[in-house]
Amino acid sequence: MFAVTGITGKVGGEMARTLLAARHPVRAVVRDARKAEAWATLGCEVAEADINDAAALTEALEDADGVFILVPPNFDPSPDFREARSLAATLRSALEVARPGRAVYLSTIGAQATQSNLLTQHTIIEQALGGLSLPITFLRPGWFMENSSWDVAPASRDGLIQSFLQPLDKPVPMVATADIGRVAAELIQEEWAGRRIVELEGPHRVTPDEIAATFADLLARPVRTAAVPHDIWESLFTSQGMKNPLPRIRMLDGFNEGWIEFEGGEAGSRKGNVPLKTVLRRLVIEAPDDINA
Repeated sequence: MFAVTGITGKVGGEMARTLLAARHPVRAVVRDARKAEAWATLGCEVAEADINDAAALTEALEDADGVFILVPPNFDPSPDFREARSLAATLRSALEVARPGRAVYLSTIGAQATQSNLLTQHTIIEQALGGLSLPITFLRPGWFMENSSWDVAPASRDGLIQSFLQPLDKPVPMVATADIGRVAAELIQEEWAGRRIVELEGPHRVTPDEIAATFADLLARPVRTAAVPHDIWESLFTSQGMKNPLPRIRMLDGFNEGWIEFEGGEAGSRKGNVPLKTVLRRLVIEAPDDINA
């Protein structure tokens, strides 16, 4: 049996569907059991546990052949990353006591970076879990293609996408959530010893300009990309409610300057199958009906 956290999201959901299709029993670990009714209908066992509750999480992960750990994103962490440190301690405690056969943790590209940035939260958790005496895989995907969901409305209405990824013709390692979930399902079914890292990106690297061109093709209208000036990032993020925008700014700097990258580089990463156009087409289809109003 495989225990899957984050099953109500895109990555966890794709992973669970892949495991169920392979006839593996799945335990859906959710904060609210009512949100897992559809998964129970599909045959999943349901365990209620908040990922910050060590006792409940331990119980949810017990007797599992493998567990998939996906932590909720925190885009505005404290300067000392205290939230990630607390979560790391909770996860380590739960895994140490539950003793599943193996674990896959959804980390991120650039988790090895020494410069402090938003992704440092995963660095902290990797360091805490890396010392466990059980087989663990850190799955490090690139930038999610689905982040372009924020671009559907402005592309449709204004023909303009504002990009923090710069220069606009710089290729960025991106990947679809469907590929992440599928690969996570494949990895958790494998047997290995110790700690391993798997880095994952899509079929080819994507530029902001390519995103605009793909939207233009899908929407049948001109779409261009404009770079958001770096000197307004802090005030912009603060106006949007962020208390500590520096980690987010430094993460974007890392992608743009190239120090957020896979340890093995492009040549050493595993490649997914889902192209950008497939993802953007789905985002356009799923957009509200009034998006062009």
